[in-house]
Amino acid sequence: MSKKLWEATINQKKKSLLSSYEKFISKQFKKNFNQKYENILKWSIKNSGSFWSSIWDFSEIKGIKSKYKIKKSKIFYKNKFLPNSKLNFAENLLSKNSNEKAITFISENGFREERTWRELNINVSKVSKFLQSIKIKKKDRVAAYMPNSIETVEAFIASSSLGAIWSSCSPDFGVKGVVERFSQIDPKVLFSIDKYFYNGKTINILDRIPKILKDVPSIEYVVIVNYPGEKYLQNKYKSRKVKVFKWREITKIESKEIQFSKYDFDQELAILYSSGTTGKPKCICHRSGGVLLQHKKEHQLHCDIKEGDNIFYFTTCGWMMWNWLVSALASKASIVLFDGSPMYKKEDSLLRIAEKEKITLFGVSAKYIDALRKFKPKLKYKYKLSKLRTICSTGSPLSNDGFRYVYENIKKNVHLSSISGGTDIISCFVLGNLYQPVILGEIQNKGLGLDVDIFNEKGKSLKNRKGELVCKNPFPSMPLKFWNDKNDIKFHSTYFNNFLNIWHHGDYAQIRESGGFIIHGRSDTTLNPGGVRLGTAEIYSEVEKFIEVKESIVIGQAWDNDIRIVLFIVLNPKYKLNDSLLKRIKIQIRKNASPRHVPSKILMVNDIPRTKNGKIVELAVKNIVEGNDIKNKEALANPNILEQYKNLKELKY
Repeated sequence: MSKKLWEATINQKKKSLLSSYEKFISKQFKKNFNQKYENILKWSIKNSGSFWSSIWDFSEIKGIKSKYKIKKSKIFYKNKFLPNSKLNFAENLLSKNSNEKAITFISENGFREERTWRELNINVSKVSKFLQSIKIKKKDRVAAYMPNSIETVEAFIASSSLGAIWSSCSPDFGVKGVVERFSQIDPKVLFSIDKYFYNGKTINILDRIPKILKDVPSIEYVVIVNYPGEKYLQNKYKSRKVKVFKWREITKIESKEIQFSKYDFDQELAILYSSGTTGKPKCICHRSGGVLLQHKKEHQLHCDIKEGDNIFYFTTCGWMMWNWLVSALASKASIVLFDGSPMYKKEDSLLRIAEKEKITLFGVSAKYIDALRKFKPKLKYKYKLSKLRTICSTGSPLSNDGFRYVYENIKKNVHLSSISGGTDIISCFVLGNLYQPVILGEIQNKGLGLDVDIFNEKGKSLKNRKGELVCKNPFPSMPLKFWNDKNDIKFHSTYFNNFLNIWHHGDYAQIRESGGFIIHGRSDTTLNPGGVRLGTAEIYSEVEKFIEVKESIVIGQAWDNDIRIVLFIVLNPKYKLNDSLLKRIKIQIRKNASPRHVPSKILMVNDIPRTKNGKIVELAVKNIVEGNDIKNKEALANPNILEQYKNLKELKY
């Protein structure tokens, strides 16, 4: 039985932007939607061109909208939305120019600063003028090796104001990871922080710059930014080939009002990267208009972000959620940036920030909620969070216990929106809305305008059964291309090899009778014991209930002409992996998942390999266990830990 955890009041629904949008399209298209999300969803899918055109109008995008809604193509990703329309992405993000707060920065060591909208406009103007002075023009690449700071946002907006293409890596990427990414796109300028802090440690970044410049020869200019609230580290590096500037030199440039050139709707905006755990990271090139349209739809219609709201997402600028967060400026909301460890000194420090900063949307990963649940099992509404209306969770499936924890410990009256999408689309396929209730363990519904479905291996739709998550219709935030991918060969093989002209996303999922979605993990890591396909998320959700277990990773090991399930667990301090715990874990999985889900082997390890964005990497563990090469260890935040999984005697019998 579906368990309803929360539902918006009639008044909340009436005052929502989704309700305003419903009235807007009802009047424009003379149609009655009866305040039902499913009715709006069906219309948005059936009338794709009109829907996306209406998002432009409703969200008041600044630009020149053409009369053409969609230029159709038989090739899925060649469909063009709002062809001949023009806009400037930066102009839309600089949506205000007042003395109200636009951005807040908070570091783990307690430093805090603000930028008003006026100051943001001035600083973007200065950085834009600087970029013009070094001859940065449309389609040039601007790279950043930066933390989640205000300066990073300013550099990004300035880059997009000129039609240049932004690409960023966070400082937790090592030199090789940075080089692997930036060397593929040939940036002309690099913005780099001098140092950063994580969990009380200071990490010097300046020492890495010479190696990066040696291996990315396209870089002609470097801008060194001092970490907020800190003095510059001494930079001893000098080069005849590369000119080095300091951020403070740029801030002394005289600012002028920006004259925003209008670029094509499909003008390249940013290059993001795949995790790179199966080879060289793919360079995913996103388009300005499509990203802006999709983000404004998600922010306003799905997350109810309004002017004056204060938006927080725990992210680094190496993850797509950073782009998603920054775009909230286009809805005249302010944003709060946090840099550092989310649990430095105090496990619930992010909630303290949410309370103090009067956050209205609080975004974190499912792993963070689970960690909080274990560290603070009885938080019991410690923080009032009176302004908080929405909690977003992403990065991995949110467990049933995670859902319960939010409502039983963080806030009762809040819209918990579990969301899922990816770097590939820089947005979400499935997410929340205020018209429908929040059901335990479920993502509420498809995103408007997206014909999302679940297919079996033969391409047939499945209801309430697990299969491949697909999208059957084109949408504006499809990537424009992969960089340096001649004839779209890699692009096509990534998304369109499995089903003819259907976007295949690579998530193993199901649609429930309620219309809600459950994500069961990545489909390339599903388990197949006895030929039966099982999702890893179902095992994780049971294992994570144990207070003894800090985290876990599960793989399918090729064994005896079949696949056997192997579970690795990291224990919390003071606990041991004894026969009693092993037995309880197996009973729990058998009872709440199925007998097929019970691992053949359960082994203890010290840590779990993960990407820079914190996602666990099952494929890397599977490969190391089965004696295969790991193609790209540099994509991992902690590659050395893989040695623990090599040649384990317990997996030889």
